[in-house]
Parts: sequence; C-alpha cells; structure tokens
Amino acid sequence: MPKNTTERQRRQRVDAQRNVGSLLDAAKTTFATSGVDAPAKEIAELAGVGVGTLYRHFPRRSDLVVAVLRRGIDACADAGPALSATHDPATALAQWLDRYTAFVATKRGLATALHSGDPAFDALPGYFWERLGPVLDELLEAAKATGEIRADVSAKDLLTAVALLCHPAPDTDPEYSQRMVGLLIDGLGRNAERVRP
Repeated sequence: MPKNTTERQRRQRVDAQRNVGSLLDAAKTTFATSGVDAPAKEIAELAGVGVGTLYRHFPRRSDLVVAVLRRGIDACADAGPALSATHDPATALAQWLDRYTAFVATKRGLATALHSGDPAFDALPGYFWERLGPVLDELLEAAKATGEIRADVSAKDLLTAVALLCHPAPDTDPEYSQRMVGLLIDGLGRNAERVRP
C-alpha cells in the first residue's frame, strides 16, 4: 500500500475519532439544556460537523444517548483510581461522590429515555453497576480502613442513595442535589454511626 494512502487513512481515522468526541461533547451539553429530543441539527452545529456526520456515527438517537451515558460512566469510573493515588482515602471518597453526583444530576433529562422501553438501553443498568460498583467499593473500603468512615454502608447503598437524591424534585436544580449529597457525605463520618437495635 502506498505511503500516502496509509497516511490518508490514518488522518481519516483521527478525524473520525475527533468528530465522535465532538459529537458526544455536544450531545451531552445539548441533552442537559434542551433534552434528549433536541434536533440533530442543534447537536451537529454545536459539534462543528454536518448532520450527515452525526447520523454516520450514530444512526439512531438511542445510539447517541447510550454513547453519552457510557462515556460519562467510564469517566466517573476512571476517576476513582486517580483520586486514590492523589488523596487520602476519605477525601478521595468524598471527591468521587461529588463527581458521581455531578454525573447523575446532569442526566436528569435522560431518565425518560432510559425508561422508554427501548431495548437499546437494556444493557445500561448492568454496565453502570459493573463499572461503578467496584470503583466505589474500593474507595469505600480504603476509607473504612482508616476508621474515618462508618462501617455499615455499602457501595450499593451509596450509588442508590445519591441517585435518589439527584432525582428531580419540584423547583430544584443540580446544585440542590449536590448540597443534599454533601449532607449524606457528612453523615458517613465514623462519629455518625449508630448502633442498630
């Protein structure tokens, strides 16, 4: 294969990856402001590409929604080890929970799509637990080992509690959810532990 053909193919792959990244960023922003039913043109324009490029990479709306959610889940999961490497266990746990809260709170508009019955979303709950559960479990166990965090809480407890606190209530915004999760995090302290009957 001629060298110039190989180089052209490499550039095309790089361009395609850049387009996908731009589309996912634009979709995340657009979904947060205009909802998952926002016009494809709005997403494509924000990404700086044509609508044809959007449909080439994401033929169905559900493909785009799934890709945005998986990317957010992956980023949240990947943050766990990085936080553990640079912070004490209790701080790493609190900062990860803040990041998880921001992820869940900004996905308010996606809940309707996820519960639409579209089979394209069937694998997402499993992927969510598979990626985030072990990360939070490691952060939580490290914090428990220091004696700073109460021992009677699990990763499933926290993932579920934060998701529930981020469920939109009338006249609230994501900042309200962040504040409520802050109260939850404060309650994780060892001195907050109670003896159960």
